[in-house]
Amino acid sequence: MGLSTHVLDTMHGCPAAGMQAALYTTQGGRAELVRRFTLDANGRNPDGLLYDHASLKAGTYRLSFDVKGYFLSRGVALPEPAFLDQVALDFGVADATQHYHVPLLVSPWSYSTYRGS
Repeated sequence: MGLSTHVLDTMHGCPAAGMQAALYTTQGGRAELVRRFTLDANGRNPDGLLYDHASLKAGTYRLSFDVKGYFLSRGVALPEPAFLDQVALDFGVADATQHYHVPLLVSPWSYSTYRGS
């Protein structure tokens, strides 16, 4: 239970190790930073869950991923400005007793997400 994320680099076919990410709580037009983290070798938060079962609350959240910085660090030649820079995923938690997994599949030109398990 809780909140987790996982990022896969679809250009290279591997986890997005080293990508910078941030978690925010949101309300109205405001976002409040909860934590910044760097994805581990498996493309996940190295500390495990972003929120454990007891800490996750119903509400709205944002996960932000530094896609441009990640692909530049991998040596990918990007145009300026890059097509994707920060990818922000705004999502809601309706039932905090359930697990919310928010994966991101990303390349320099596209991304996809879904509610995982």
